[in-house]
Amino acid sequence: MKFTSAWFIIVSCFLVMRTGQAAADPDEDTSVKVRVAAYNVEFGANASPEEIGRMFKPYNLDVLGLNEVPDGDWTARVGEVLGLQHSYVGRISSANHKDKYKSILSRTPLKGTIEHKLWGVRRRTWNPASVVRAATEVDGLEVAFYSLHLCASGGSDGHAFRLASEVLPKEAVGRFVLLGDFNNRIGDEAINTIEAAGMRPIWEDLRIEVSGKSTYNALNPQKNLGVIDHIFFNTGPGARASDGGIIELKKPLSDHKPIWAEITFPPSRP
Repeated sequence: MKFTSAWFIIVSCFLVMRTGQAAADPDEDTSVKVRVAAYNVEFGANASPEEIGRMFKPYNLDVLGLNEVPDGDWTARVGEVLGLQHSYVGRISSANHKDKYKSILSRTPLKGTIEHKLWGVRRRTWNPASVVRAATEVDGLEVAFYSLHLCASGGSDGHAFRLASEVLPKEAVGRFVLLGDFNNRIGDEAINTIEAAGMRPIWEDLRIEVSGKSTYNALNPQKNLGVIDHIFFNTGPGARASDGGIIELKKPLSDHKPIWAEITFPPSRP
């Protein structure tokens, strides 16, 4: 009888411990961290796809948005180095120049791939521009990504305005990220239209003051145009940038500098 009582106490204590652990589970951090990067590769003029892949390897990316990429298997070759086996390359070359396409690389399968042509009416605007879009799931969370190359513009006469007013409002996935060369700086009217569409640049969360920095021209710093490459995410789902920045290379691989970010998304609601 004493043995039975002792055994009952042990089992009861074990059940209390298990119950306590179960109660703590809802407080466990179940957010999803997505690591992304963007790079204007200058049509591969200064580096091979393998060199660019090796440069990005330490960042353990989930998704990479490239622009001004050559046609063919160039993007896939970057992905082979990084283990990003899924790719989508658009068919619209910026300003109809040779080998200035936009592409997306992903560790997980892509779906809903589409390219949107963008046209500006501002004087001295090059046309056409475009943005490629694809969605994927990272740790069970669906996110849409846009890789882009836009011409500099004002608030209502260029590619950024078209993107903000015509493309993004139709996005059906609740979480989406913009990656690429906007050719405008934070504070410009064109960027203001992107922010007014519910997007936030990673620089804000990371408290990176970009006014004294640049992403172009990496090959000729004396002629820099400031930070014109950006990563934006929509603020509705409560996402935040938890890490990232401008990647400073000793030997530039393009006239632009690559940028990267880790974006933390809250868990999806049941």
